Amino acid sequence: MKIARLVDPETGKELEGKLKDDGLLETKDGNFHPNEVDLLAPANPGKIICVGLNYDDHADETGSEIPKRPSLFFKPPSSVVGPGDSIIITEGNRYDPEGEVAIVIGEQCRNVDKEDVWSCVLGFTGLNDVTNRDAQNWEQNWVRAKGFDTAAPIGPYILPANEAKLPLSFQLSVNGEVRQSSDTSELVFGMRELVSEVSSFMTLQAGDIISTGTPKGIEPIEAGDKVSLKIEGIGSLKNEVKYSSEA
Repeated sequence: MKIARLVDPETGKELEGKLKDDGLLETKDGNFHPNEVDLLAPANPGKIICVGLNYDDHADETGSEIPKRPSLFFKPPSSVVGPGDSIIITEGNRYDPEGEVAIVIGEQCRNVDKEDVWSCVLGFTGLNDVTNRDAQNWEQNWVRAKGFDTAAPIGPYILPANEAKLPLSFQLSVNGEVRQSSDTSELVFGMRELVSEVSSFMTLQAGDIISTGTPKGIEPIEAGDKVSLKIEGIGSLKNEVKYSSEA
């Protein structure tokens, strides 16, 4: 059963739940229909590690070379929003959505061998690596480009690793038009390799996220756009874009 985090509509309390086969979210406080609650980002990461240039076609469209080792950068926990939340951008800058499959760590781990990776992975979810492209073009460490508030929509659910049928296919659409379409078999550095690599120099904690990179199809968004990241077995992460002056 897929894993969720939600807000009890009566008490306002945050709850953890599982999406049952009958379509209801089962929690310790009862069952809820997904349409009757506010879904939160299904993970509450202490850190988000993202991977750049991990699809050949995205490297081609940006005129970049594939790195010899995974190219990593951070998004802070403060950048996280959930399903249905707004992506807040500023006028006068180019912002691009980047659809990605994200790995959710299930337990503390360090120096994980590739063969043992799934033992420390809780499951998979969607992450939209929203990027301020103008800031990225001049900023060496991408803090402004990748770390602004609402830059990391996550969700809608976590698909447990033991229920996932890999590879996972996904599509990112804006206003119903598909911009990105790929699957995780196209990753340059695969999911096992990424978890092993990151854990070789950094302790990973339960809830931490490794987002695996985005394929070709980078185009800008503007206020009023509706962005949807649909991942096989996980569902659709939907967010509307607003300018900061309107939020």
